Amino acid sequence: MKRREELTFLERIYIVEIARGVALTFGRLLRNFLFHVLHALGLAKNVRAAASIQYPNERRPYPSRYRGRHRLTLHEDGSVKCTSCFLCATACPAKCIYIQAAEHDDPSIEKFPHRYEIDTLLCIYCGYCVEACPVDAIRMDTGLHPEVYPSDPRRFIEDKEVLMLRSKELQEKGAAQVYQEHMRKMQQVEVHPRSSL
Repeated sequence: MKRREELTFLERIYIVEIARGVALTFGRLLRNFLFHVLHALGLAKNVRAAASIQYPNERRPYPSRYRGRHRLTLHEDGSVKCTSCFLCATACPAKCIYIQAAEHDDPSIEKFPHRYEIDTLLCIYCGYCVEACPVDAIRMDTGLHPEVYPSDPRRFIEDKEVLMLRSKELQEKGAAQVYQEHMRKMQQVEVHPRSSL
């Protein structure tokens, strides 16, 4: 393809190109608006107006490597696998992980997390904490996007009990049922946004 080096006068002042861009954008706006009105009236059910997904009634399947909500993995006896090595907190670029270590009653276990908290308002969901953990104690494989909480910012701090409960639920119910429960919860939030979760 040969590239033109010289622009015409109309191309140099950009008026025609700006008008073409505005016409294209406005034309798509009118087309989508017309299709949405026809959908609302029940006249164009088989024509998709826009590429948007009507969450939470529709969903796009997440890939298997999707970094969703955090969870702490558990041993067979239900105790947390975390050894309080602080590698996840050190690797976190957002500094959203807080760990307070404590001595364990069992002398064969050096320490465990007395407090383990993730501030999801600060978290960028990069997955560095998962990569840094040497004992596979933290994962982001729940297949769910971050939780939607009411306007209280303290609810966005997920503690050790919440993170451990996610592992128990995933093990007991399976990923599909956990996802269905999450979607029902999000549909309720959409219907009643001011109600407490």
